[in-house]
Amino acid sequence: MISVWSQQVVAEARRWIGTPYFHQASCQGAGTDCLGLIRGVWRQLYGAEPENAPAYTQDWSEAHGVESLWDAAGRHLRPKPVSHEQSGDVLLFRMKSGALAKHLGIAAQVGARASFIHAYSGHAVVESPLSLPWKRRIVARFEFPDHF
Repeated sequence: MISVWSQQVVAEARRWIGTPYFHQASCQGAGTDCLGLIRGVWRQLYGAEPENAPAYTQDWSEAHGVESLWDAAGRHLRPKPVSHEQSGDVLLFRMKSGALAKHLGIAAQVGARASFIHAYSGHAVVESPLSLPWKRRIVARFEFPDHF
């Protein structure tokens, strides 16, 4: 059963569907990237963001080998086992084996019809099936705290 809190997270993420992709942006309806989507949902749930996102390139610190996105998620979201699926979870993806984790999404549905909401280059925010190719790229799962 999906909690009221999880329903709020998913409903807010779905409000962003159709927002064009724009690197480093976080403005519903105008432009966002995957991190911007998470930041926008955070603002709706809690108000101000817990820290300012620094400028970042699309390679997400690959040159330095630093898991910047994973580290930031761990500072503000609650880590949970990858196998503990729940709607409203923040999913962190590693797009290539051995590469840094650099894509985020929000689980919309779990189970047989699993889906997630995300923004990625060349696309507006969409709700995509959480198919096996996407699912096997998940390296971490977090949940929004129920208060901040």
